[in-house]
Amino acid sequence: MLASQRKQQILTLLAEQKQVHSGELSQHFGISEDSIRRDLRELAAEGLLQRVHGGALPVSPAIAPLETRKNVQTGSKRAIARKAVSLIQPGQVVILDGGTTTHELVRQLPATLSFTAVTHSPAIAVALVDFPLIEVILLGGVLYRHSVVTVGAAMLESLNTINADLYFMGVTGVHSETGFTTGNYEEACVKRALSSRAAETVVMASSEKINSASAFAIGELTMASTLVVKDPLEQALQSTCEKLGIAVI
Repeated sequence: MLASQRKQQILTLLAEQKQVHSGELSQHFGISEDSIRRDLRELAAEGLLQRVHGGALPVSPAIAPLETRKNVQTGSKRAIARKAVSLIQPGQVVILDGGTTTHELVRQLPATLSFTAVTHSPAIAVALVDFPLIEVILLGGVLYRHSVVTVGAAMLESLNTINADLYFMGVTGVHSETGFTTGNYEEACVKRALSSRAAETVVMASSEKINSASAFAIGELTMASTLVVKDPLEQALQSTCEKLGIAVI
């Protein structure tokens, strides 16, 4: 079998099984694990999968630049945002992450809802200007252009004065083994810090993020108290969430 044919079969197995293991692939194709690891390296270099210890997971398409992501799964994000808005209660302090799903959440906010929004996304802050009952706290810092959010020491220092009720966290991957992941190391650190300042973390995940992974771990699934999705989860992930006490909406 040609290497190109073998790699295509690996991608087919990955799409069907949601993960592949180097040892099992080695036995399946009757070649060494070194050869399999080389195949996985080359596929990862092409952006076709995400390598993890012992094998690979589907790569999340949600690591594209913000402008590109605005046109991905728009209907799914709208449905998720409508459900997520119902979790916000009047008078709460709510941290809003950057990202296209959070932008959609802002669009779904009722004009009569009064709460305090904390965000490190200048775009989210500007979008909230049209809601006079919402107090907006913008966390400053160094602008990370890919996601248009602030990061760095100054942002983290100002965050330490916040005790929030909810944090709506954006992720690029949700997987039972790798937990929540994202495509940038600095952003992963920031998201962990934001989550630590909230009583509850809510993850809104459109379908392309489910059972996929990116390079940098934010944390285990137990970081979230609630996962908001459009479609029912596959049984394995649903069972994992139930076991961990994570509400799936």
